[in-house]
Order: sequence, then structure tokens, then C-alpha cells
Amino acid sequence: MKKIKFKKVLATGTVLAAGIALTACSGAKQNGGSNKKSSASVALITDTAGVDDHSFNQSGWEGMVAYGKSQGLKRGINGYQYFASSSASDFTPNINQAVAAGYKTIFGVGYSLKGAIASAAKKHTDKNFVIIDDVIKGQKNVASANFKSQDASYMAGVVAARTTKTNVVGFIGGVHGDIVDLFDAGFAKGVQDTAKKMGKKITILNQYVGSFTAADKEKSIAKAMFAKKADVIFHASGSAGQGLFSEAKSVNEGLAANSSKKVWVIGVDSDQSNLGKYKSKDGKKSNLCLTSVMTGVNVAVKDIATKAAKGKFPGGKQLVYGLKNNGVYLTRGYVADSIWKQAQTARSQILAGKISVPSHPSK
Repeated sequence: MKKIKFKKVLATGTVLAAGIALTACSGAKQNGGSNKKSSASVALITDTAGVDDHSFNQSGWEGMVAYGKSQGLKRGINGYQYFASSSASDFTPNINQAVAAGYKTIFGVGYSLKGAIASAAKKHTDKNFVIIDDVIKGQKNVASANFKSQDASYMAGVVAARTTKTNVVGFIGGVHGDIVDLFDAGFAKGVQDTAKKMGKKITILNQYVGSFTAADKEKSIAKAMFAKKADVIFHASGSAGQGLFSEAKSVNEGLAANSSKKVWVIGVDSDQSNLGKYKSKDGKKSNLCLTSVMTGVNVAVKDIATKAAKGKFPGGKQLVYGLKNNGVYLTRGYVADSIWKQAQTARSQILAGKISVPSHPSK
């Protein structure tokens, strides 16, 4: 997932899943067509990975597009729009432009926008603000949306443990913190519990990039993990994960499509199967994205935007999205049928309280 350089207000590129051409323009000149519902208007401020990061931001934008369609709104003034950030210094200016353009509800995607969202909410009490993946307390015009990513990551651990042929799997994190801890802890617990059930010893390689955008560094980490026999690697590293996919392709492109030495990647936040496409040594089209741990940013964005449009904005509340409401889940991907059934059994047990998934890795 390479990092795309965006202009300050809007990106130039294509959001593949939404199928909408995105052209750079300023807030004052946004194409809004015949939008009339200003109270239902919404804007999304991305973090530095850009709107087509195949991850958090893209999922949020897809949710906003779905919301817009459900409300009969168009992209632009009085409708829905995004503002892409190239660096942290863009957060506040982008929020200010969204406010000036008249958007009623403004979403900040990712914990890095917490300070900017909190500050803007204090200045503009007539607007609704949402922080995704963090919590802002004590502000009645701010809603906080978080996800039980550890539960879906546990399921990914079950899949990894039952898929590996080498009994070595890997986890690559972006930056240490409470959010990435959810993925790290859930995955490790899923692997460990499953290995115990199978009577196997499975080694988990664990390393952090120290960045959510350094794809080259992640590629090097992945290369080292594959050299240590890891054949399934899960990442929670934002657009840096492109490096993992790139290295996995390098390995698999030298193998026959049905090779027992094939390596797999477990994607994160959005369905990353598009990044897993490759051609095997024998010229066959294949895919190395085993499954993806979905973080329902799209679910949260559409849900909160819809509530706001109905005059029921959940200001001051902390909303948590989990397995029950598909706020987190696994994609079907290329998981074997028997293994998929085991993952679904784990899901049912988590929902029933029979499996307790930690939110921080054990030390």
C-alpha cells in the first residue's frame, strides 16, 4: 500500500472500492450538485496515509459514500466529502476548511487526530465531531468510536495456526500503542489456544516497524521472517503493510501455484485481497491474502452519520463496535472450509463469553 501524496484538501486518485474518481479541488468549489440537507452533511479528515490506503481511511470513506447514497446526498457542499492530510500539520487546516464549508458532522480517522478534533470541537460547539480509534471525554459534541479488534484478530490466530505448515507464523505491527496491542494480543492468543488444542508448538515471530507508512522497512522485516520459516504473517501496520505483501509476492512468484512452500498474508482493516494478487512460476493467477481482519470503520461512519442525520448524534458517548454488529470480522478469503468452521466456532465462543480475549500482549 504505497503512500500517495495528496493535495491539502482533496486527493487525486481513485478509491477503488467506492468506484469514484477523486479530483483535487478546494472546499469552496466542491461539486455538490443539488444537495439541500446541510444538517445531514458529513466530512471525513484522513490521517497521513491518504484516503486510498487500502486500510482505515479507505474503509471510512466507503462508509461515508454508503451513507451519502442512503440519504440521497451527493459529494460536495451540503453532502459528503473528504479532506486528505499529507502530514499532521494538515489536520487542523483541513478541519477548519470542513467547518468553513458548512459540514455538520466531521470525522477524524485515527488516533493521531485526537488533539486536532478535541480542539476544534471546543471552538465549534454547533458542529458534531467524531474521533475514530480513540476516546475524547467530557465534550458533548464529540462521539468516540472504537473497535474490539482483538476478537477478530483471535479468529485470525485460529486460521493462522491451522493453516501453517512450518509451525512458524508472524505478526508485524506499525507503532506500539493501545490500538495495535488489540491486534497483537488477539492474534497471539488465537494462535496459542489453537496450538494447544492441536497438540502443536507454534512459534510466533513478532516485530514492529515503528511507522505506519515505512513499506521498505516492513519488506525487510517480512523477508527476515520468511527466512525463519514463517509461512503466515499478519500485519497491523497501515500502509506500511504494502512491504509485507510485496515480499510475499517475491517468494510466491518463484513457486508453482500449488507449492506447499507458499506463504500467506493476513490483511487488516479492509479487505486487502486486491493486494494479494500475483502470478505463480507456472503462470497461474493466484492470491496470497489468506483473509483480512476487518475493522468496521465504514460501519461506524455510516452508523454515526445516520444517527446525526436523524438528530440523534451520540455526542459525549463512547461507541464500541465488535463481532456482534460486524464492527469487526474476518473476510472469507482463501481459508480452507474446515478451518473457516473452526474460526466461526471461535467467534461464537467469544460472543458467548466462553473465550476471553486480552487487549494487551502478555509480557
